[in-house]
Amino acid sequence: MTNQERAAIEIVVAIGQTIKELGSVPSGHLYAQLMGKMSLETYTKIIDLLVKTGAVKNQGHLLTWVGK
Repeated sequence: MTNQERAAIEIVVAIGQTIKELGSVPSGHLYAQLMGKMSLETYTKIIDLLVKTGAVKNQGHLLTWVGK
């Protein structure tokens, strides 16, 4: 695994952990905190991945931790 791949995984885990700690958070609020660090496209891909894995539910832009 390359350093870039490892860093990408760490970012996904960190965002997932943040949602888990908050329980739920409006997606726009979370992105507002991250927008200086990543593009909207990257953020959207990460959220889509978390939803696809079943860790997060996205209902009307409210991200809720459902766990896995």
